[in-house]
Amino acid sequence: MSSLIAAATAAVPLAGWGFHTVWMRRQLDRARRDPLTGLPGRAAFERRAARMLRCGPCAVVLIDLDGFKAVNDTYGHAAGDQAIRASGARLTKWLDGQPVDGAAARLGGDEFALAVRAVDPEAFHRSLATLHQGLCLPVGHGRDRFQLGASIGACWSGELPSPDLPLALRRADEAMYVVKRGGGGWLTADGPASTQSTVNGRRAGRLGASRAHEGRAA
Repeated sequence: MSSLIAAATAAVPLAGWGFHTVWMRRQLDRARRDPLTGLPGRAAFERRAARMLRCGPCAVVLIDLDGFKAVNDTYGHAAGDQAIRASGARLTKWLDGQPVDGAAARLGGDEFALAVRAVDPEAFHRSLATLHQGLCLPVGHGRDRFQLGASIGACWSGELPSPDLPLALRRADEAMYVVKRGGGGWLTADGPASTQSTVNGRRAGRLGASRAHEGRAA
């Protein structure tokens, strides 16, 4: 009997430690996620996307919301937050509807990213139309309803040699820039080779690239 009591007494701290470990893991996972959308942040996305690129054909997608600043200016920042939440939920819904593995993230501001298994680039490109339509649906905020657009750029890794993640992100960014200049839409980059000049790995003219260039010149 005494041995049973001793074993039970020893098990209590172990059970408590196990619960604490699970709780800490959940807290850390929550801290790594975007507080508005619940999506993973940039670091977690880049780790997942890099693994996916190494394991076979994969599409890397960048999404920039069009008209987000106007929503903030017209309806206030609470409405902007609602637009971000709605967009994150729509990305998750689209990803859940895909027949393959994938990951979504909010990179910051009104910019999101996806990585999706994609064996058939034509089928994947067509699915971007559904994604674009979903992101452009009206968003409700109290008595207000407003509509955002979206510019979507993608890079498919099926070409040989397959691009690494920095190149895939750059090609997706270049494609997104093309459609954004045209008023929004979606586009898959044609081939893995970069078509625009870059500064420290970022497309020249992209926010942050000019500052990096000025700092290097100084």
